[in-house]
Amino acid sequence: MAQQSFVYGGQAVIEGVMIRGRHVYSIAARHPDGSIRSVTHPVPGWGTSRWRRVPFVRGTLVLAESLVIGMKALTYSAQVAAGEEENEEPIPAWSMALALVTSLGLGILLFFVLPLVLTHYGVDRFTGSSILSNLAEGGFRLAIFFAYLGLVGLMPTIRRVFAYHAAEHMSVHAHEASLPLEPDNVRKFPAAHARCGTAFLLTVMIVSILVFALLGTPDLPLRIASRIFLIPVIAGISYEIIRFNAAHSANVLVRMSTVPSLMLQSLTTRKPEDDQIEVAIMAMKVAIRGDEAAEAALIEAV
Repeated sequence: MAQQSFVYGGQAVIEGVMIRGRHVYSIAARHPDGSIRSVTHPVPGWGTSRWRRVPFVRGTLVLAESLVIGMKALTYSAQVAAGEEENEEPIPAWSMALALVTSLGLGILLFFVLPLVLTHYGVDRFTGSSILSNLAEGGFRLAIFFAYLGLVGLMPTIRRVFAYHAAEHMSVHAHEASLPLEPDNVRKFPAAHARCGTAFLLTVMIVSILVFALLGTPDLPLRIASRIFLIPVIAGISYEIIRFNAAHSANVLVRMSTVPSLMLQSLTTRKPEDDQIEVAIMAMKVAIRGDEAAEAALIEAV
């Protein structure tokens, strides 16, 4: 069996779930004919390199890997959900790269540049305090983040994605509890998970307030540049905080610190139906089998 010590995780996609294993990642999605289609791909080599074990550096690698794998998983699931055959013409690499860069750019503009611009032309006109300026910027960033989650959650398609998000968490919980991956077992677990990407994003928002506060209030172009170029630093710090919390989840203070992120997941999860749980279970099983096959191949190669 794949090594239990490995921490499985994933994300919800369109009518499906992606699970990232030690050696492979799997995608399972519901086809319009009712069947579940699944596929596995090897984890990118740079995602398993020795740099993945270097504190603070690994946070940036994890973020980059999540964006790349996530985009591929969304593309596959969209094709399956639309009833397209998986062997039809693949999306060109340049198109995938363009979509990735566009999504990342819009995220930076919305959550990093916009709060700064609002602060510069609003709050900074009435105060010369760099502390108040950075606190206001952080407040704007959090408000935009919460508003974004609330608004997208009103869309029917996204509500279904949020249900698959909960199913993914529940299947991970069941695996971590060493229970058989069956609907009755998975259904017992909560929709929230301490290692959720939502928790990571909230941590990024809070860490960014502290990091940017150290820079004071230089000219606007320099502040904009700092918000962009310091994203890897903020991601690295945030990832280490998430890892620390996961490793010390029994500690009372750590558990208290994770309460806000667990509460926030009420915005990004919905109670899944049984058929959605089945898809999450399939994704988890396929990832585990893929890891077992990869580990067996490694042993044979020795």
